Amino acid sequence: MTDTPASRLAALGITLPVAAAPAANYVPTVAVDGLLHISGQIPFAEDGSLVRGRLGDGMDVAGGQAAAKRCAIGVMAQIQAALGDLGRVRRIVKLGVFVASHPDFTDQPEVANGASDLMVAVFGEAGRHARSAVGVAVLPRGVAVEIDAIVAFQD
Repeated sequence: MTDTPASRLAALGITLPVAAAPAANYVPTVAVDGLLHISGQIPFAEDGSLVRGRLGDGMDVAGGQAAAKRCAIGVMAQIQAALGDLGRVRRIVKLGVFVASHPDFTDQPEVANGASDLMVAVFGEAGRHARSAVGVAVLPRGVAVEIDAIVAFQD
């Protein structure tokens, strides 16, 4: 089997879901000058339910990392839908990671690693990215994590 993002996903036992439709008045992706901007993705569990909670208030770092990983899977589903092939990704440029956090919770970077580690596992060196990891009081639908992304792609 060839070493591609799709084969790496398969080796990890991950099947991309259908890309989530927008929940309001925006589009899921915008491609401009070789960059794909991906709207915030929230964590859907494999059964389609939302991963809800707040870090430091009933959810631990491991739970947050799992939620971030599910967001990253949503980001990749949007890339697949927009580009038709994950192999067109030149670089994951940046992830913006928003973590619903108790005021005393300060491990947002560790939570964000759930997404960052998956991007590197799937895209290799091209998966290494700049990143923000920000604690927020609340996220849409009560989810634990939301991630947006900028991806460089090949025509």
